[in-house]
Amino acid sequence: MSRSQGVLGPDSRPGGDEAHDTHGNPCSDAPPSLEARGLEIDLGGPAPVLHGVDLELRRGELLGLLGPNGAGKSTLARALAGLIPAARGTIRIEGADARTLGRREIARKVAWLPQDLPSGLPFTAAEVVLMGRRPHLSGALGLDGPIDRDAAAAALAKVDAAHLASRPLDALSGGERRRILLAKLLAQAAPIWILDEPTAHLDLAHQHSTLALARAHADAGGSVLCVLHDLTHAAQACDRVAVLSAGRIVAVGPPAEVLQPALLTGIFHVPFVTIRHPETGEATVVPDPRLRAR
Repeated sequence: MSRSQGVLGPDSRPGGDEAHDTHGNPCSDAPPSLEARGLEIDLGGPAPVLHGVDLELRRGELLGLLGPNGAGKSTLARALAGLIPAARGTIRIEGADARTLGRREIARKVAWLPQDLPSGLPFTAAEVVLMGRRPHLSGALGLDGPIDRDAAAAALAKVDAAHLASRPLDALSGGERRRILLAKLLAQAAPIWILDEPTAHLDLAHQHSTLALARAHADAGGSVLCVLHDLTHAAQACDRVAVLSAGRIVAVGPPAEVLQPALLTGIFHVPFVTIRHPETGEATVVPDPRLRAR
């Protein structure tokens, strides 16, 4: 797939020629922002959901997490965000074992974007965004102040949702709720972002702006792990991609190396082909469009 053109424009990502180890992780002396080793997650079913997962997320990197439904993508993302305990293995956040960190300390380091919030929550959009400031509140009552309210207002503006501030969360469309959750993540001001399908429910313009925010955060030195279904988005926005299948990581590396027809056909059970842009000649791997002929 092409990473030089598309929804984010010309390729400006750092580290395009960076060396990678045998696990597809970038070679660097700096510790990973987020690291899983031998991670196994058991949710009480007949078998673990994740098996022996090794994965690193480094500073300045946008890492895409891909795979079919039921592969374990959201479970892995939730575990890395500290929301699910590991049955085996370790998770390290900026070098510290996550088991030694309190909930507030994790939230100051890692911001989590869920797929949605439960319905029936009695909050306005502004109140939800202000919840992102909770890890930074101090004092016996933990009340927000002008700095927190300014941060929430700035986050709403950044996702084109300032006009939604006073509206009840349940009165918003799916795409609007998605932008409110993204604003909450921005207000949290954590260096590590974990995004679970951030472009779901969004129109094309807001898909573009959401991916641009994630890319900009990584380019500014942050770290972003992003669960994605759109392979074109992954190719255009991500420095590396990791592919999950049946709870195991089967490939990690730069998109141009990982997103190949043979691997994708075996994972998604859909034929893929390589096509070239008629003007730029850039190669892109897509599902075979000849559905009627099959």
